[in-house]
Amino acid sequence: MGLSQNGCYAEEIVVPSEYVALKPAGLTFAEGAAAWMQYLTAYGALVEIANVQKSDAVLITAASSSVGLAAIQIVNSLGGIPIATTQTGAKKAAVLKAGAAHVIATQEEPLLDSLRSILGANNLKMAFDAVGGPQIAEIAEAMSPEGTIIVHGALSPETTPFPLKIALRKSLTVRGYVFTEVIKDIERFRRAKQFIHSGLSEGTLKPVIDRSFKFEEIVAAHHYLESNQQIGKIVVELD
Repeated sequence: MGLSQNGCYAEEIVVPSEYVALKPAGLTFAEGAAAWMQYLTAYGALVEIANVQKSDAVLITAASSSVGLAAIQIVNSLGGIPIATTQTGAKKAAVLKAGAAHVIATQEEPLLDSLRSILGANNLKMAFDAVGGPQIAEIAEAMSPEGTIIVHGALSPETTPFPLKIALRKSLTVRGYVFTEVIKDIERFRRAKQFIHSGLSEGTLKPVIDRSFKFEEIVAAHHYLESNQQIGKIVVELD
């Protein structure tokens, strides 16, 4: 599967049948269109790899993105404690409203000190990181022994160091991840679709749509996406 091979900017499209799913009855068509990629991405990391359990504290960076919001919802559905980050306080209230137990604005609050204050005597079992960069060392310092840091993005323009001494001391796992790990595995993909469809049907998962554009406004939609103002998904609708 490749986005360039199966593009979707058209009034009519043809895609492989395995990549098509029924829309749950409770969702609008806009919500259905906004429902799958972010949940697939977060599911593979949180469920298949990290096996998040009840009361596990999970750090979710870049949490105002659609993937970040999906991760918050999935952690909550599993009974975990989602601790989110965003760059500034501008999106903090929205991320809290979306279900995060705590939100750290990393340009305004020290990450490690904030994590220690939130966690108290507890540590992080898992971090789901879209940023990379120097903050990986601070995240590693907050992890519990044998914790897992899953890096699925590289938003930071800075080099991402491997926190070797911390990883050795705590027996940490630090690994890269991409959603195609789920799609390329038939059984994982089946479980993912079942998990997501159930969550959407029950309401524990609900796509967050920031703004909708008409198809003829596609350029404006991309400009808005590039502005980094959005919280959640941007949808393009056909009349």
